Amino acid sequence: MLRLWLRASFRLGGVLRPQATLRRAGDLFCTPFPSSRERALAAPTGRAAEADLDLAGQHIHTYVWGDPQVQPYVLFAHGWSSHGTRFLPWVEQLRAGGYAVVAFDQPAHGRSSGRRATLPEFAQTLAAVGQRFGPAAALVGHSLGGAAAAIAMARGLAVERAVLIAPAADPVDAALRFARVVGLPARLRRRMVAMFESMVGTSFAEYQAQNNAPRIARPALIVHDLDDREVPWAEGERYARYWPDSRLLSTRGLGHNRIAQHEDVITAALRFLRGETVGQRVVSTPELPYGIA
Repeated sequence: MLRLWLRASFRLGGVLRPQATLRRAGDLFCTPFPSSRERALAAPTGRAAEADLDLAGQHIHTYVWGDPQVQPYVLFAHGWSSHGTRFLPWVEQLRAGGYAVVAFDQPAHGRSSGRRATLPEFAQTLAAVGQRFGPAAALVGHSLGGAAAAIAMARGLAVERAVLIAPAADPVDAALRFARVVGLPARLRRRMVAMFESMVGTSFAEYQAQNNAPRIARPALIVHDLDDREVPWAEGERYARYWPDSRLLSTRGLGHNRIAQHEDVITAALRFLRGETVGQRVVSTPELPYGIA
């Protein structure tokens, strides 16, 4: 019922007050679901050491298991309307493998401050947290956190290996999917993208996978579900196609969210961190637009 009302209001607003409706769409697009904070406050932390980092005026809440100063550590980057402790199912196995673990809540998420967030802020915050804790043995990012991971690594974040789970590859497509979901009239959708670009101060092309992945000289495992209804499998395939040292692990039936906590995915990621070959190599040539070797 709420979604029907939202779509009707955007359709009507697009006709009667297009500019105000575009501003409303921009605000909604950059505002996480309020339930994100509720879930974070209710979620167990697994006896993590918690602290707040002051980053560019934002209080960013961190969760640490083990000692990243003396142990190799794995850094986690959550997705939109999520929180750092959603990766708790990974912690026990990583700790048993000799790793420390660091997670955090992005701006406007979980226990961190702020009301709105964008993909550039996701990437900047991730890079800042990584710099505070030092070079990571691995970086695991889910959904928008996967996109932020690729952007931060392309810009110099020190990470030995990356695991991207259901990573978003294209903010233009994400914005257009959002516009369709809320019912924004088709004639306003490209104007909305232009408005978003004006808000963040740069072209969305700067954040597309094909413009970042080729610049990363570290191995990556891309994990994506064929039945993902939020971020299409093709976006994970795009990362694997453009990331020079990467492999693609496709799952079925795990969707967009369950995949980030599934035991089989955690096991595959741990094998990858040990240096084992996991997934398939995606290749691309002018004659073969994409294929799997």
